[in-house]
Amino acid sequence: MSSEGSEYAPKNILITGAAGFIASHVTIRLVNLYPNYKIVALDKLDYCSSLKNLCPCFSFPNFKFVKADIVSSDLINYVLVAENIDTIMHFAAQTHVDNSFGNSFEFTNNNIYGTHVLLEACKVTKCIKRFIHVSTDEVYGESDLDTDIGNAEASRLLPTNPYSATKAGAEMLVMAYHRSYGLPTITTRGNNVYGPNQYPEKLIPKFILLAMRGEHLPIHGDGSNVRSYLYSEDVAEAFDVILHKGVIGHVYNIGTKKERRVMDVAGDICKLFGLNPNEVIKYVQDRPFNDMRYFLDDQKLKKLGWQEKTPWEEGLKKTLEWYTQNPDWWGDVSGALHPHPKASFMAPSDEDECFLQYTRGGKIDCNSGTKFLIYGRNGWIGGLLGKICLEKGLRFEYGIGRLQDKKSILDDIWRVQPTHVFNAAGVTGRPNVDWCESHKAETIRTNVVGTLTLADICKEHGLLVMNFATGCIFEYDESHPQGSGIGFKEEDTPNFTGSFYSKTKAMVEELLKEYDNVCTLRVRMPISSDLSNPRNFITKITRYNKVVNIPNSMTVLDELLPISIEMAKRNCRGIWNFTNPGVVSHNEILEMYRDYIDPTFKWENFGLEEQAKVIVAPRSNNELDATKLKNEFPELLSIKDSLMNYVFEPNKKT
Repeated sequence: MSSEGSEYAPKNILITGAAGFIASHVTIRLVNLYPNYKIVALDKLDYCSSLKNLCPCFSFPNFKFVKADIVSSDLINYVLVAENIDTIMHFAAQTHVDNSFGNSFEFTNNNIYGTHVLLEACKVTKCIKRFIHVSTDEVYGESDLDTDIGNAEASRLLPTNPYSATKAGAEMLVMAYHRSYGLPTITTRGNNVYGPNQYPEKLIPKFILLAMRGEHLPIHGDGSNVRSYLYSEDVAEAFDVILHKGVIGHVYNIGTKKERRVMDVAGDICKLFGLNPNEVIKYVQDRPFNDMRYFLDDQKLKKLGWQEKTPWEEGLKKTLEWYTQNPDWWGDVSGALHPHPKASFMAPSDEDECFLQYTRGGKIDCNSGTKFLIYGRNGWIGGLLGKICLEKGLRFEYGIGRLQDKKSILDDIWRVQPTHVFNAAGVTGRPNVDWCESHKAETIRTNVVGTLTLADICKEHGLLVMNFATGCIFEYDESHPQGSGIGFKEEDTPNFTGSFYSKTKAMVEELLKEYDNVCTLRVRMPISSDLSNPRNFITKITRYNKVVNIPNSMTVLDELLPISIEMAKRNCRGIWNFTNPGVVSHNEILEMYRDYIDPTFKWENFGLEEQAKVIVAPRSNNELDATKLKNEFPELLSIKDSLMNYVFEPNKKT
């Protein structure tokens, strides 16, 4: 345990919230200055964080990035052990006060529960030598306007808004784990920070971007509220000092005595843009409660050797220059520029278009695209998905874990660090669905338990699951008679329970409705251009002695699997009938086969009653309404046109 006068030397540092504003500056500093330290940067990539903030780090061999949420206890425990973490710098938090008034539960979950997960992981793994908890000056509550004595570290905590209350609550947990379990903790409480890369919900970047757009600068209340501002590089240096010289069990204020009213900040920005403050500044309704002042005693940290270096004028000018050079860094931020932004107005993070990879060194392009984790490598659809990714130059890896094994899925997510997960694993039967009738436990284990486990873990980690399901959960009925052209829609309730396979698929589809991170793709009688594959519906029926002749919806994989990849990129969710529009009968397919592939081919038909004598479980026959998919992808071909274009014309022999 460090004591006054000794200097701490970490080996493996975990920085949470590393792609956020302050933490990214700290990460960049440590990666550059300390090549012997391994820096593991962890972030869930929420709306106010971006991998672009960490781009300077990716070329360094001592840097890794992990996409994860701190509330995921299993993954946090895994990271601490797998990376031999001895030091944690905990920045991850929801921090915008305005949002906390309208979405306070999210702040409790992230700021208190997330911190608790980290602390418990430290207690269980027993590997942490230093835990630096990053708090805020707002936990002290409002400072008196007339006092010239700042809040010292021993001052009472009197938070006045949901944000600061959750940060104070997190501090109490940190203190409790230090006292009860001897966890080596240090807490910091900082003034406002400004500089490059900050998400523009905060005052200074918001005013800069609004001024760049020629819009009004909205000030809450009368603008007399006083704040202290520190430049980001100075704050990064402060954390450097605390990391190496801070004393276990102590609290350190990171502050400045140089204060400014909000109206003065707006005036300084107007001056840099050559604008008239009287014309540009607009006073708007105040927050439900807006502290007048936060004033810190900054002497304790100064005794460790830290000093503020960047004058306000210089820091503001450098910040303005960065935003004018990088106006589109955060994409569409119109919601954040609103006078009273709420979380619901925020644009989602664009990180699905960024590099999300667990990485060690190498030159990285932060706009290198998506990465897929695919389950079902040995299956037909899973194998084809991998082949398509290779042809298109898309990054992917196959999962090696079993879906019903939670730990193995977590291992896959940790190993691959995907942006999307494709689930093409499942039990359909060997050689057909009749197998499921005598192997019900195995069918449930994979089709129900495994799929739900995958969906649940991916929801924890903010991952979209593209789940290949089946449309064989419907059968023609009075409302959807055969030959009517009236297909079952996505919202219709399954009505076919003839096979155990279909029962499990209908059951899991209903349960998956509770997961908003899942896109369910109902595949039917899949067909591909590979006529040698025994799983191909065409190959199957050409090998049968007799076939029924019933029109059905079907899926031409050559056309639709690339569409599934595009759907993942578009963030499609919910249930989709994943078939080509229209229906085709067995005889119509076999006629095409005879005309294009084998002119000598002959077949016989039989009815459902005779078919029932040679199969164990009845088969589903239906038409699915593909309007939703067609509207999303207008170029989608009808089933007959797709069969001709992707299957029979390329294989034509006659």
